[in-house]
Amino acid sequence: MEYLSKQRYDEIAAELKHLINEVYPKVKDNLVETRAQGDLSENAGYREARRIQAKTISRIRFLQRVLENSRVIDHDALPKDRVSLLSKVEFTNLSTNTRMKFEIVSPHEMDLEAGKISLKSPIGAALMGKKVGEIAEAQVPSGTLRLKIESIVLE
Repeated sequence: MEYLSKQRYDEIAAELKHLINEVYPKVKDNLVETRAQGDLSENAGYREARRIQAKTISRIRFLQRVLENSRVIDHDALPKDRVSLLSKVEFTNLSTNTRMKFEIVSPHEMDLEAGKISLKSPIGAALMGKKVGEIAEAQVPSGTLRLKIESIVLE
């Protein structure tokens, strides 16, 4: 079971609807058109159309599974005093004295450039459940990070 924000759930549902209603019919039409061009064994356009069809079907099935196995997070049920899903956490790396701020999200919402880390990442997992002032230890490829929680905001 995966938990998603309402925004991300709606984005995935919209992408799925777009693929099913707009992209796949065009892919299917292209496949029919290239198939009609003759000898399939030497028809590169047909092979490419089949590849695109397979890729599109694969993406549709993946998104369907994500939505089937996901639930929208009840924002009001999340704890306000400890790090949880959708918390914006500011913390200090004690070895470098560097302050960082990330939002803890599900793996399907992770976006480092937007400041969103997965709760399943080493840092995200280490921060989960911690309170302000506590120190989390994250095992990362370069070693162990000691992270002091400075603030938690749940918007």
